[in-house]
Amino acid sequence: MTDHSEMLTGIDLQCWENNRAHRTEEMDRERLLVRRGQPFSLLLQCSGAPPLPPKYQLTLILHLGKEMVVKVSDTRAGRGQWWFSQQGAQSELLLTVHSPADAPVGLYSISAVLLSSDGHILEKTALANFYLLFNPWCKGDPVYLPDEEELREYILNENGLLYQGSWDQIRSLPWNFGQFEKDVVDICFEILDNSPAALKDPETDLANRGDPVYVSRTVTAMVNANDDRGVVSGRWDGEYSDGVAPTRWTGSVPILRRWSEGGAQRVRYGQCWVFAGVACTVLRCLGIPTRCVTNYSSAHDTDGNLTIDYWYNEQLENISSGRKDMIWNFHCWVESWMDREDLPGGYDGWQVLDPTPQERSDGVYCCGPCPVQAIKEGEVGVKYDAAFVFSEVNADLAYWIVHADGQRSQASLNKQTVGRNISTKSVYGDQREDITKLYKYPEGSVKEREVYEKAGRKVTQLSRGAGQLELSIRHAQAVHGTDFDVIVEVRNTGGEDAPARLTITSKAVTYNSLHLGECQRKSASLTVPPQRAHKEVLRLRYDHYGSCVTEHHLIRVSALLQGTDQHDVVLREINIPLSMPQLAVKVLGEAVVSRKVTAHITFTNPLPVSLRGGVFTVEGAGLTAAQEIQAPQEIGPGQEVSVKLSFRPTRPGLRKLLVDFDTDRLRDVKGTATVIVRKK
Repeated sequence: MTDHSEMLTGIDLQCWENNRAHRTEEMDRERLLVRRGQPFSLLLQCSGAPPLPPKYQLTLILHLGKEMVVKVSDTRAGRGQWWFSQQGAQSELLLTVHSPADAPVGLYSISAVLLSSDGHILEKTALANFYLLFNPWCKGDPVYLPDEEELREYILNENGLLYQGSWDQIRSLPWNFGQFEKDVVDICFEILDNSPAALKDPETDLANRGDPVYVSRTVTAMVNANDDRGVVSGRWDGEYSDGVAPTRWTGSVPILRRWSEGGAQRVRYGQCWVFAGVACTVLRCLGIPTRCVTNYSSAHDTDGNLTIDYWYNEQLENISSGRKDMIWNFHCWVESWMDREDLPGGYDGWQVLDPTPQERSDGVYCCGPCPVQAIKEGEVGVKYDAAFVFSEVNADLAYWIVHADGQRSQASLNKQTVGRNISTKSVYGDQREDITKLYKYPEGSVKEREVYEKAGRKVTQLSRGAGQLELSIRHAQAVHGTDFDVIVEVRNTGGEDAPARLTITSKAVTYNSLHLGECQRKSASLTVPPQRAHKEVLRLRYDHYGSCVTEHHLIRVSALLQGTDQHDVVLREINIPLSMPQLAVKVLGEAVVSRKVTAHITFTNPLPVSLRGGVFTVEGAGLTAAQEIQAPQEIGPGQEVSVKLSFRPTRPGLRKLLVDFDTDRLRDVKGTATVIVRKK
């Protein structure tokens, strides 16, 4: 460097002002986090006035990773280029830096460099770091979303609702996304840095990070730990002793922190809503508008024939083992908003991204982004994974009976079972918004049939004519811990007596249709007079189902009706979600940032048996990091238990405290309290 008196004494990143203008002040107030396509300001401190002699030239140097270097000049550049303007004031220079709306997102370092008139470096400031994020407020960014209320929900809201239960008994699960919690942004980029593509070719990976299609697809692959150094390991068999049961999580932040602190070691365990919740946190944090979606009666069609086949023998025992086709009671994924510049026109907007490891896509367990519009129109060839998502919301469900002689009969064909009440949280509050119409035309409409044909689907028909016997199942209110009745009705629509044999079973199943034990069974031989109905009652007793029901609190009742002809068979099934108790959560007094506040949590044991090993897990974005509280060693039937905890809120605004309670015999008991935290 040329010998001269030092002119550049420092650089002020203006973190408070910039972060507020870029809507990132909730993430951090001491580090700079800005959104691409939107100017931000720097104060360059100089040793004298006027700041710089006109014979010198000022340049900014940006580094992204080890490979990418960007030289930024004070000449206004065209689209896709960085540039800055400057204005002198006493011994400071105010620099306004303009980033392109398609710049790669990531952790940049920046320094100001002073050049002589012949281009030699005279001096430069120490490196300073800042994060560059996607910008859904910027029209030039492919993730641009023009609706301010939607942006408040799909980018800025740290609390949400995930939907579970069944299509006819929908229940909401509060979830703490916590995308602005301390260090979460660092973990999100750590996830991208640990992807196979980043580890293999970091330079190309960084260059591709300007593309939300590339980034979101990477996130769906990295949230599950099936192929890589991903975040969450999935498990559905009920054996969670070497980790955390999926139902115990109440938010994404403890999972992300555990993964990062463990050196990118997978976190055990998750199921679909956990994968979706974590993916939503990461994508919102990066600046991509994202929402969680639940599809009820969701098909997992592994062979691509758009039909899910269930096989039973004449004793109503499931013999589908080895077959992977199944109907999930519900399945959660996320949608992200972006332009699809890699596709022909018409596919911009919401894109399905499914981080739950189900099937491989391009050799990796990931799914999407897939345009929701392509699903609705049956464009199953559109990338990525449109055929698989189409089947999730459109497949048929066929039941087959395999007879003792090896022959098989189709016992029922359901065309309207799959893809019901597709749900997401409303932007206007804690209500459910039904978005089924975005995925499919009305069932039975002409347009729906056209879409099926376009998707290459053959319209299937029941392989036999309708018989004179009809079968239906209904049930009384099913509360966990109580006995309740299931009523199976056999109706004879014909003109003659109809003899038949009826078999009814109840089984404990997981929400994704794994059978984990039979609870009860009943058989009866009956003759139904013409135009009459016979009702058979199966009383489901807690003594029977309590020991085998899973953490999903779900019972499947199956009824098989066999007429005199071997092929005259009818089979019906229903899933019965057991109603669960809720925790009472109350925050006492006024909540103020940094001041101690106390919450009371109350639980009453609804079961006729004692509970042991109870643990309360509590967390809340802007309120408290996740913490556990042990319950009394034993909680008797009907016994009420109260615990209290204290915490100091860290950020003002509307906040939610989420609580989970788990024991040896009862899991997934939830409670929530809404808190308004005031500034000091």
